[in-house]
Amino acid sequence: MTTIAIAPMLDWTDRHYRYFMRQITKHTELYTEMIVADAILHGNLDRLLGFDKIELPLILQLGGSDPEKLATAGRIAVKYGYSGINLNVGCPSDRVKSGNFGACLMQDGDLVATCIKTIQDAVDIPVSIKHRTGLNYNYDYEYLRAFVGTVATTGCNHFIIHARNAILSGLSPKQNREIPPLRYDFVYQLKQEFPHLNIVINGGIKTVSEIHEHLEHVDGVMLGREAYYNPYLFAGFDGIFFGDNEQGNDDIASREEIAHNMIPYLEQCAKNNIYLHHITRHMIGLYHGCPKAKIWRYTLTNEMIKTNNISTYTDLLSKFAE
Repeated sequence: MTTIAIAPMLDWTDRHYRYFMRQITKHTELYTEMIVADAILHGNLDRLLGFDKIELPLILQLGGSDPEKLATAGRIAVKYGYSGINLNVGCPSDRVKSGNFGACLMQDGDLVATCIKTIQDAVDIPVSIKHRTGLNYNYDYEYLRAFVGTVATTGCNHFIIHARNAILSGLSPKQNREIPPLRYDFVYQLKQEFPHLNIVINGGIKTVSEIHEHLEHVDGVMLGREAYYNPYLFAGFDGIFFGDNEQGNDDIASREEIAHNMIPYLEQCAKNNIYLHHITRHMIGLYHGCPKAKIWRYTLTNEMIKTNNISTYTDLLSKFAE
């Protein structure tokens, strides 16, 4: 089965963003932001793990390198109703490096395999991994192949691969998404050598045609920044990629309909004393590339921050209906 997914993105793929995206696509796989296992063990669980059922299928991405802590966090995730658990072995920031998780874990495939196996033994939902093609400036396919082979011995069969190396020092997380060259060929070769694994490719993918091209070689595609900046790209994905026969061209919600569908959610958030900009900031890209897009962006950023009032939003919608 084809996998189309939106990448876990820190500060972006929170529950408000995910609720918004479910107005556009019902079947695309969604991920939480990375949540460190220690935070789950010691933090406010409802704040960290709570979600609306409309967000399903929803994968919890965990960060950490202590197998038992990860397993305990996984058990808690099961109680909350998550569809699966994903281990982050791809984040290159100094903060995760100092905590011995993220991309630096690619240096120790045996530890990663132990983490995966311990989580698997603790839960009854799928466990997957997201990682890079390699570390620093060592563009070595055999290194990647050995890492995947080690992890695969656990029975883990779902690998999401950001097709760039992670540079562990000298580059910011943003630069790590742009400067290391994309090695799609490495990911394609992995699928050829491990045909039984479900291989999902990630990195620099922006269009439907690019998705189709990648699906000629791998099992799935994950989009990151483009899904945030241009969310309406996903309109029609349920019919195109998931065989949802109920979604014909006439059934694809318009931008205006999606914006109106968010009103009850905004009203409920207002009742719960949630600052409305926490929701509307994720909707700025809805009119990406359209006339009046600048007005939409300006109002949802500047005016919503000033007023924190639902009427500011509904007044904006009336302007777009004219």
